[in-house]
Amino acid sequence: MTTDPADSGPPQLPPMRTIGELRAALTMGYGFPGDADDFEAELARALNHADPADLSGIVRLVEEFRGRITARQDPGFDSAVATAVAEIEAAREATR
Repeated sequence: MTTDPADSGPPQLPPMRTIGELRAALTMGYGFPGDADDFEAELARALNHADPADLSGIVRLVEEFRGRITARQDPGFDSAVATAVAEIEAAREATR
């Protein structure tokens, strides 16, 4: 008998220690649709505008996309988004 991956604990995230590993994870479909292309475009833009002595913008970009992968792989993410959307819609209806 096989086990359901959803029942086997937290999701296994790919290695994301380097920009290359992060690119690979995005290319393999981790994260949100379009993230791989968005990351490449934003990385190119950040590199083109970065001061060689201050790469903090690139660090923030890498952290953001690592976070996007982690969020997307979280089993509770979809239900949390659905709950938030329902609360926003309820608040809008209450003000009408």
